[in-house]
Amino acid sequence: MANLARDIPLEAAVPPYRARDFFLARQPILDRRQELFAYELLFRAAAAGPANVTNDLSATASVIAHAAELGMSNVIGSSLGFINVNAEVLLSDFIHFLPKDRVVLEILETVEVDERIIARVEELAAAGFAIALDDVVAESPNVQKLLPLADIIKVDISGMSDEHVASLGRKFKQAGKRLLAEKVETQEQFQHCLDHEFDYFQGYYFARPTILAGRRLTPSQIAIMRLMTQLASNAELSAIERGIKQDASLGMSLLRLVNAPSAGVTEQIHSLGHALKLLGRQQIHRWLQILLYAESDKSRCAASPLLALATTRGRLLELIAETIRPGDTGMAGTAFTVGILSLMDALFGLPMEEIVRQLSVDDEVRHALLDGSGIYGDMLRLAQCIEKIDNACPQLTPLLDKLGISSEQLYALQVSAFEWSDAVSGGVN
Repeated sequence: MANLARDIPLEAAVPPYRARDFFLARQPILDRRQELFAYELLFRAAAAGPANVTNDLSATASVIAHAAELGMSNVIGSSLGFINVNAEVLLSDFIHFLPKDRVVLEILETVEVDERIIARVEELAAAGFAIALDDVVAESPNVQKLLPLADIIKVDISGMSDEHVASLGRKFKQAGKRLLAEKVETQEQFQHCLDHEFDYFQGYYFARPTILAGRRLTPSQIAIMRLMTQLASNAELSAIERGIKQDASLGMSLLRLVNAPSAGVTEQIHSLGHALKLLGRQQIHRWLQILLYAESDKSRCAASPLLALATTRGRLLELIAETIRPGDTGMAGTAFTVGILSLMDALFGLPMEEIVRQLSVDDEVRHALLDGSGIYGDMLRLAQCIEKIDNACPQLTPLLDKLGISSEQLYALQVSAFEWSDAVSGGVN
């Protein structure tokens, strides 16, 4: 089959976007067991205001063209990456800069499907690219034309009745397609799609707190929170070691974590006492926070994606603090704590007020978590802002200006946080 790519120079096809021109949103896609399957990646123009799809896709095209600079593995780890493509990107030769075994080409619903598009998608599928159809809400003519070539159908369930979701699911399942429900915002929506044989789920339903009356923490969670409180109150290391030894699984988990390459320790740690002395209070406090996610009730849905999201937030806030206040390790540690704690209401099914009370955090952390105020609240809102993949965040530029960092710096910090989080999450699962 002839190559259908447009024979135009890369410089002419791709606007000169650089890291300073966009930021990256990364949203998890989970499977039926609520384990991480992939990430959708979206590169948004850094300018303030409503999302500009043209600019977003230009930024995406530029990133594709400079994939070596991006370092795809640094952004998605060992997972797949879903990337939006329009007709211009589909028909351009620079799409081959993407690693075909690591990405899913997500064809936007706005693409007008003609014979040239069909032939090009056939060519890309034959070359080994997986194909997804994006934002499907009905069996449109465009969908029907590409359906035989698609591996995954993404159904946008927002504003859709349960009956419509079920009907679409049945039809596409009968066509032998895998189904991905996107914009899943509640546990009820997730369960409905699960009941109707959807394979994958996208949306922050797993990170939204579902407050359950009478919910209790597990013994390991209680032990970890007690140790965190001891650390905060400057208890003797010997007392903290005794507390860790009371829970064998906790001790093993902590040793496994601190021996992982991501911990940055240059020598093997063989005992809890050794770990405490070598790492110090701040590092032990950090790993206990991470262990709250890793040691959560194994039957609880989406603990692993929450761990990935929480560690990404924690590390990103820490890096932001290090950027704006170099050398201030106390501020960096507090920023990390705010990021990690910000999802514990979702993890535990408890109100954030109760989490904050049990942990006896200081006022700055409390205000950041409960009302988003103060410099740590600004950092947290920035992290939450760039996690949103469906809508541009008008607060982005004002928050960057307030914190005194550029979008170029933010992009570099994001990639670093993703890489660190993926290493940590892989080490505790």
